[in-house]
Amino acid sequence: MQDDRPPLWLPTLAAHGGPRFLQIADALQAAVEIGALRPGDRLPPQRQLALQLGVDLTTITRAYDEARRRQLLEGRGAHGSYVAAPRFERGLLLDLSMNIPPPPEGVDFDGLVRQGLSQVLLGADSALLMTYQLGGGSEADRRAGAQWLRPMLGTVDEGEVVVCPGAQAAIAALMLALTEPGDVILAEPFGYPGLMAAAAQLGRRVEPVPADAHGMLPDRLEQACRQHRPRLLYLNPTLQNPTAATMPQDRRQALAGIARRCQVRIVEDDPYWLLAEAPPPPIAALAPDQAVYLSTLSKCLTPGLRVAFVLLRDPQERSRFLAALRSFALMATPLTAALATQWILDGSAARLVAGVRQEARLRHRMAGDVLAGRYSGGGDGLHAWLELPGYWSPSQLAQACREEGIAVMPAEAFKAGSAGGASNAIRISLGSVQHRERLRAALGRLSDLLARQPGPLQTAAPS
Repeated sequence: MQDDRPPLWLPTLAAHGGPRFLQIADALQAAVEIGALRPGDRLPPQRQLALQLGVDLTTITRAYDEARRRQLLEGRGAHGSYVAAPRFERGLLLDLSMNIPPPPEGVDFDGLVRQGLSQVLLGADSALLMTYQLGGGSEADRRAGAQWLRPMLGTVDEGEVVVCPGAQAAIAALMLALTEPGDVILAEPFGYPGLMAAAAQLGRRVEPVPADAHGMLPDRLEQACRQHRPRLLYLNPTLQNPTAATMPQDRRQALAGIARRCQVRIVEDDPYWLLAEAPPPPIAALAPDQAVYLSTLSKCLTPGLRVAFVLLRDPQERSRFLAALRSFALMATPLTAALATQWILDGSAARLVAGVRQEARLRHRMAGDVLAGRYSGGGDGLHAWLELPGYWSPSQLAQACREEGIAVMPAEAFKAGSAGGASNAIRISLGSVQHRERLRAALGRLSDLLARQPGPLQTAAPS
């Protein structure tokens, strides 16, 4: 006789607990973790479970599919679905080095991709999505870009928005459009490695300007402008990479004023603004004629879209920028740009950003718990800057971490140009390890390393 009661491992589904298929998959995962379900246990047939729970069959199918994606289940054809044996990936590196948005809890990312692409293909000619298009984005893409930028900058003219294949391509094109070979670009002493890489390849020189806890020092910027006569000033003022510092509004205004007096164009790279708690207005909002604004989707949605938006108000600069961009990256990939546009215009992007923001804050709290007094992260964004005890150098610790199966980024990787001195710190990223329990394990290993002095081999490592 068929039992019409739900299995004991499955609690009552909550009316406001998020998608039901995710509640079922989460309950199954929790049951496996505590041992209520063991490898080899057979799960109820999908139709039976649907009847027991009073849900449709599609909900159970999606729940089982999600459990398989998490490697919790394995199918045995007509014999049904069984709890899978644990799978161990030997040599798997726990990556704390890449700034990637964490998977948000309660958001069906796979479903968003499938639904978004379905909507794109229903509303567009697939042949047009697979051919060459003019650089800078379609009218719909630029409209979506203007909507994406609205929380940061208010209403902007979509004709001034350029759609780019990622922030790195945008930075390189801005260098080509706004500077000449040999020109100086000013930046903070530690910053985005992609800026330094692009400058080196294009024959530009990055010169560091000293900073404090609030960002670049205004008086030192003025001094650097007199000394180097730069063409560009690169700033990442919100949750700065790598230090995670957010520049206060008065400092932003002071730097913009100096840049205006010294006739230096500001490139404001602002990938984390939407992840910050009540951030100040961007420089491009405070001084709209002084700053070019760059916002990528890679840090708030997913890097796989390869879409970034650049707001260039000056038409001549915009024309030069488009010409520079076309010289090495003709266009953003039409299909992924169309998916980004679909998500932005139908509200999916906003929901995904909210989920990423919430998940990132949970992970910061976890890092604070595991690393205890060593952690001074602000609780927002994707990364934290950890000052090290004196017996560790950044490169030594990075090597020791790798031997423990963890990847971190030492301070040296972010050093701008001829920046003097060194920062005894590493950057850790909290989003690239997909599951929280694996992130906790990685942070635990890091905490253990920080608590002990390096061994002889690590001491001999190059600094």
